[in-house]
Amino acid sequence: MHDKQDTQQRFTHVLTATGFPVSITYLYPPMHYTGRQVPTTVAAISEPLVIPEVKQFDAFIITGAPIEQLPFDQVTYIDEIHHLIDELVKQRIPQLYICWGAMVAANYLYGIKKHLLPEKLFGVYPNQVLDDRGLLNGLPNGFLAPHARYAELDYRQVVDAPDLILESTTVGNHLFSFRARHRQQNFLFAHLEYGRDALIKEYRREKNAYPDREYAKPQHYFADPVHMQDPQFKWQLAQKLYFRNWLQSVAQNVTDEQLIKE
Repeated sequence: MHDKQDTQQRFTHVLTATGFPVSITYLYPPMHYTGRQVPTTVAAISEPLVIPEVKQFDAFIITGAPIEQLPFDQVTYIDEIHHLIDELVKQRIPQLYICWGAMVAANYLYGIKKHLLPEKLFGVYPNQVLDDRGLLNGLPNGFLAPHARYAELDYRQVVDAPDLILESTTVGNHLFSFRARHRQQNFLFAHLEYGRDALIKEYRREKNAYPDREYAKPQHYFADPVHMQDPQFKWQLAQKLYFRNWLQSVAQNVTDEQLIKE
C-alpha cells in the first residue's frame, strides 16, 4: 500500500468494528529495505518481520501492495514472502491474502498465473455469490465491493484448480474471492477494508504523482460522477460481514487447535 499509516488505520477499524477482541501487530518485510535504512515512518508504526516468530499469531493477513504490474520474480523481497507463506502453512495459521497478497500467494501455493488487465479495474461493482459456505455467509447475491487493481489472476486456472473453491466474481468474471479446499486460506481481491474516501484518495495520489498521465476514474462510486463529488460507501455491509466471518473462523480455529493439543 502507498500510504502505510492510512492502510493500518483501515484494517484496525474494520477488525475492531467486528466486535471481536483483537490485538493487531503490523509487520514490514526487512528484505524490502536491504541496503537502505528503514524509513522512520515505517519503523514507527510497524515491526520487522521475523519469520520464526509468526507461530505466536492466531491468524495472519498479507495485504496488497502497489506492485501488481511487476512480475513476481522482480519483487525484491519475494523470497521473504515465500518463506513467510511456508511458515504460515507449516504452523497451520489461518491466512487472509488481499489483492497483491492474494496474487502472490495463489501463484506460489497453487501455480495460478497473473496477467495485466487492459485497463485498471477501478470502482464499485456488484459481485455474484457462487459459494456462500465460507466468508461470504450472509452476503446477498449482487453485493457491492470496491475493486482497484491493474492485474488479475487466471480465472480458468482458479476454476479448474482442484484445491480451490471459487466463491465470487463480478458480473464480468473479475475475481472477488476464492478459498482453499483443505487449508484455512482465503484469497480476497476486492479492497473491502477501504473506507468511504479510499477510492478518491487513490485516484488523486496517482494523478498527483504523474499529472501528465490519464488515469481511470473510480466507477459507480460518486453521487455526482461528472464532478467526482459525494463518494458513496456502498460496501459497508459487505465489509462488516466479511471481516466478522473471518474473525469468527479464526476464533473457531483457535478452539480447534487447543482441543487437538489437549
